[in-house]
Amino acid sequence: MLIMKRKVDQRILIGENIWVTVCEVCGGNEVRLGVDAPPTIPVLREELLEDERFPQRDSAASDAGR
Repeated sequence: MLIMKRKVDQRILIGENIWVTVCEVCGGNEVRLGVDAPPTIPVLREELLEDERFPQRDSAASDAGR
């Protein structure tokens, strides 16, 4: 796991086309992130991987293991 410090409006690039932007830091334990990724790449919160109503959870879970 890579751990880094970022400030509001700073971004990181994952691969060639996924940008993660720090949008807001709220107190000491909450951060709002913006994710800009192609529509073909699922971007899920971890709790949605366990939600049986979410149809892409199986492919996203296998992608998360890469």
